[in-house]
Amino acid sequence: MEITIHSSFLPHTDPEASLAFYRDVLGFEVRLDVGYEDMRWITVGPAGQPSTAIVLHPPAVGHEVTDEERALLLELIAKGSYFGVNLATDDLDAAFARIEAAGADIVQEPIEQDYGVRDAAVRDPAGNLLRLQQTPRKEHGHE
Repeated sequence: MEITIHSSFLPHTDPEASLAFYRDVLGFEVRLDVGYEDMRWITVGPAGQPSTAIVLHPPAVGHEVTDEERALLLELIAKGSYFGVNLATDDLDAAFARIEAAGADIVQEPIEQDYGVRDAAVRDPAGNLLRLQQTPRKEHGHE
């Protein structure tokens, strides 16, 4: 038996801005875009990895959430302190330069962490925190 991660969910507060970020800046494929206006669920994922996706969704929809709770949730999303995802790349500097040039909200430039990982951090258009980690480069078919 095998269990894999199929989809993760991140809220969006502007579907067009999130679509442009994940598709045009990160280079993800758009796999599904359902709904209308702000009530859209947009599924994106890295090319070549059809079994892994992120579903960008309107926050607090379909749940019994009060107006006060919805306002608090939107505040937490905007601060980047509630939702997030870790991504990986084999060229952190190039990926970071592309994201920075696109005008993304930079949280942390690429640095070596004490725990042995080199990474950077940005916020997507909704404020979700994305950490981008360097993976070992493959050389001559070896990792």
